[in-house]
Amino acid sequence: MSDVHDVKAKANPGPLGLLGFGMTTVLLNLHNAGLIELSVVIVAMGFALGGLAQIIAGVLEFKGGNTFGGTAFTAYGLFWWSLVFIWVQPYVWLDQYKAEANILPADGKSMGSYLLLWGIFTLFMFIGTLKHNRATQVVFLTLTLLFFGLAAADFSGSESVHLASGVIGIVCGASAIYNAMGQVVNGEFGKKVIPLG
Repeated sequence: MSDVHDVKAKANPGPLGLLGFGMTTVLLNLHNAGLIELSVVIVAMGFALGGLAQIIAGVLEFKGGNTFGGTAFTAYGLFWWSLVFIWVQPYVWLDQYKAEANILPADGKSMGSYLLLWGIFTLFMFIGTLKHNRATQVVFLTLTLLFFGLAAADFSGSESVHLASGVIGIVCGASAIYNAMGQVVNGEFGKKVIPLG
């Protein structure tokens, strides 16, 4: 590969982070939109690609001096790990060994608060994207709408808001995949093949 690329050039971790975010977001929101069941497939993807891949990308972005990318990928990678933790409820296992966990599972109010906080964080990150390309702006705008929509669904118990949010989430994840692939393809060809705006 050294005959194709300058070995001194630094790789761009952004596409890995966007792909990890995008593919996992599409998969989860196929569930939120009522198209597939919540299964171990989504949990595994959330842990591996949504969580680990984004954390790796975030650490590399910090190492490269990119505060925005480092903050975004690391935070959203840890979001996925926290969500997996919420789903799997490992503290329940403590009860098997007679330990006193006294930790309640998530309910509508706690999940709504959780998602609302992520929505507020994402709104501020969206403001930061106003200095980025249009593709990145679309990712963060739709993600903001997704978090606020899912929070509203959890607070209200509205299935229609939940389903609508799932559709927004599919668009969000697809836009992140598009952004990732655009960066990879454009980087390989050294010119704009896939427009990112």
